[in-house]
Amino acid sequence: MNPEERQHQGQSSFPVADFHCDALSKMVEEPAIRFEDDPRLDVTAERLLAGGVHLQCFAIYLSEKWGKPRFEQVLSQIEKFRGKVVGKGGLRPLRWREETAELTKRPSNGPGWGMLSLEGADGLEGNLFYAELIFELGVRFLGLTWNYANWAADGVLEKRNAGFTEKGRELVKWCNDSGMLLDVSHLSESGFWELAELSKRPFIASHSNARSIFAHPRNLTDDQIRAIIGMDGRMGLTFVPYFVTDRKEVVPEDLLRHIEHVCALGGEKHLMLGSDFDGIDSWIKGLGHPGHYPAFAELLLRHYSEESVKGWLYGNAVSYLTSNLPREPGVK
Repeated sequence: MNPEERQHQGQSSFPVADFHCDALSKMVEEPAIRFEDDPRLDVTAERLLAGGVHLQCFAIYLSEKWGKPRFEQVLSQIEKFRGKVVGKGGLRPLRWREETAELTKRPSNGPGWGMLSLEGADGLEGNLFYAELIFELGVRFLGLTWNYANWAADGVLEKRNAGFTEKGRELVKWCNDSGMLLDVSHLSESGFWELAELSKRPFIASHSNARSIFAHPRNLTDDQIRAIIGMDGRMGLTFVPYFVTDRKEVVPEDLLRHIEHVCALGGEKHLMLGSDFDGIDSWIKGLGHPGHYPAFAELLLRHYSEESVKGWLYGNAVSYLTSNLPREPGVK
């Protein structure tokens, strides 16, 4: 059976975990969007099933178009996740380490899992009580910045390239103590290295590629990649075309150079996926939504071992979660 046939039958050779999409902000902007199968979304319940996606991480992204970030905007996206993704969409929320044992047991036609991340601490408004509240509501990853400066730290496009504020360092300490995991994909380089000293837990870069292959500031330097490898963190290969190459038409084969470079640095067991579906307005040809994952898996298998491919698609992400998600209170 070829990849296209598998896709139409809702089947995939391998399970997939994707650590970044922006479907929630789209559903806030257009309340009539149906998560189940709406063509205005890249990520839908139907496409997750077709692509064999067992785990999808949903980012809470506060668009610059919405004005000053406010905590109520964070809550509105958590509400969309609960009502449309978990409720009508049928996904199960992943919050605790104990739940990771169930990740690989999903039947081919059954519901997958969804996780919540916050892309930028801006909407917490400098209030650690708000951080505690979103943790209680199921958010498990915190991207400290978007591209620019906020109350906690500088983003990767902030020209001064500073690190953390005093309040930002308090936030990191709270994350270490509570079990909230950290994401550096939008963090400044100075902030990255400061966090490497501050954090007691391995962090991730949910959606970044290799800067040595393509010099975009959102991609990671070799030293940053080595640091993530050294702490047993994870790096999510992303499908943003202009993070991959500057060619006009980007194809899935262009991602292979990034994969090979990360592996050459020792990161075979640390590479995962962070598509950025629904956060982009141009797509890699043939890799425009989760339903295309079976064909991408077939491409990878033509070049790499089955063990490596399974790790990149799913296993490396799950092993990180199994080791680092917080334990459910009261469960031994």
